[in-house]
Amino acid sequence: MIGCVKVVQIESSPPSAATAATAPLAKPENAWISRASSPVQTATSGPLAGLAFAAKDNIDAAGFATTAACPAFAYQPAQHASVVQRLLDAGAALLGKTNLDQFACGLNGTRSPYGPVPNAIDPAYVSGGSSSGSAYVVATGEADFALGTDTAGSGRVPAGLNNIVGIKPSKGLVSTCGVVPAAQSVDCVSIFARTVDVAARVLAVAQGYDAHDPYARRLPLATTPLPAAFRFGVPAPLEFHGDALAEQAFAQAIEGLRALGGTPVQIDYAPLAGAAALLYESALVAERYAAVRGFVDAHDDRIVEPVRGILLAGKGYGAADLVDAQARLRAFGQQAAAMWEGIDVLLVPTAPTHYTVAQMLADPVVLNRNLGAYTNFVNLLDYAAISVPSSLRPDGLPFGITLIGPAGSDWQLADLGQRYHHATGLTQGATGAPLPAPRPIAALQPAATVDVVVVGAHLSGLPLNGQLTERGAVLLRTAHTVPDYRLFALPGTVPPKPGLLRVAPGQGTCIAVEVWRMPASTYGSFVALIPPPLGIGTLLLADGSALQGFVCEPIGLEGAQDISHFGGWRAFLQSRAAAS
Repeated sequence: MIGCVKVVQIESSPPSAATAATAPLAKPENAWISRASSPVQTATSGPLAGLAFAAKDNIDAAGFATTAACPAFAYQPAQHASVVQRLLDAGAALLGKTNLDQFACGLNGTRSPYGPVPNAIDPAYVSGGSSSGSAYVVATGEADFALGTDTAGSGRVPAGLNNIVGIKPSKGLVSTCGVVPAAQSVDCVSIFARTVDVAARVLAVAQGYDAHDPYARRLPLATTPLPAAFRFGVPAPLEFHGDALAEQAFAQAIEGLRALGGTPVQIDYAPLAGAAALLYESALVAERYAAVRGFVDAHDDRIVEPVRGILLAGKGYGAADLVDAQARLRAFGQQAAAMWEGIDVLLVPTAPTHYTVAQMLADPVVLNRNLGAYTNFVNLLDYAAISVPSSLRPDGLPFGITLIGPAGSDWQLADLGQRYHHATGLTQGATGAPLPAPRPIAALQPAATVDVVVVGAHLSGLPLNGQLTERGAVLLRTAHTVPDYRLFALPGTVPPKPGLLRVAPGQGTCIAVEVWRMPASTYGSFVALIPPPLGIGTLLLADGSALQGFVCEPIGLEGAQDISHFGGWRAFLQSRAAAS
């Protein structure tokens, strides 16, 4: 047994250690290792009915050999991996098994004896790995969603490089029982889809405590969205390895999050980078060797390079080295924890650049490391993450961003990720199909809000509007009151303010207003700013709604100018400006 995986050896003709360097050209058919003659389906109804999926070939599916992209390692599982069984029980249909960087060791999609997997947008470029085939079949529309795995970024980099969504759940949320480990203590089953909605619906089915998984945990998930006004961390310094187009794309992404209500906050990337380096440059790499130790010791000549070298490097460390590396990781984690005091979410490029297949084969270690510059630390530090498409660069290549949060923030990240993805106007993967209408993340309970009607200096663009926006309020619509109000310019107010007074029917007029939606948690602090004679009361709008809004005490109107005939405060200000 390896963790929860029963390994049965099946002899086959192994590749040589040089296979990866002499691999054939990247071809679409390389995305699949095995396909069912007809989809495997055990239920015809359920929350995933009508959806077809693929599984990375280090995840067990009964009836398919599990190869981990190493023919000599292949075995026939007696049963489905726990996550595959959950999806089948929910009505999804399994199409087959997809290619990967051998033993899930790589981030580029070229380290397989089954051939490199092409990028779905431009086949000259790498697909990203190790879940290369899963990302490709989703991006091209061959599957509705796919399972990958993510230890160091393999559920995110392929998503970013193929214009699709990749959810990397919190550790322990989805069972890894029936998954060939890469580094079992930090492994996650990941989900690829062309939309956040589909990926989130799959996660809702896939998650669940599994007592047979030694790293499973009962993890409470946040059930309210992130604040409407949120703070997002941006690493400093940033490294794009000379790729100016990627750097420009990330700058655009920052502005895209600003438009959704975010405020960028610079964070020190050093502790995150330090943690990331430990994955391959310390005794932590011994866990990769331990995952398949029996096979490596007996058949290391059957493993492609540079996977072989990475796994064998784990043999040289002792127990004390591992303890030291774990302590260093904890220290980096303590340093990094401070950043969450100033931010709600962390923003990083999913991958800082993009390489051709030829470039990757010519320099497989350094370029692979570059692709993981912003992914390796996430599982080590117990964070959740989602990669979503951000833009198509001027050269046509996709650029993706990753949103990262503490463990348990999965639904919050999905909600923000969906808002961001749909704001980009991109199409789905490589299919050219437009994005469907977004759907609420079912597991999230909407935050309590209050709709507030503003009539004067709080209108959009006017001096006090910031009191709304800094509390996360968003403009819902412009509107008019019923014709039972009169508007007055209050004398001596700074900045100038009007007073709205309800009068008897037939004695007023319709007044232009705006309706803003504010989190209930910030409403009290807003009301506390309102000076007399103004206050909050119930306003009747022409559309029949009755909402909280600004009113004025009659005593405060002494000496005030009746400006009702202008129909609103903005029109009055414009007339006064024109007169001057």
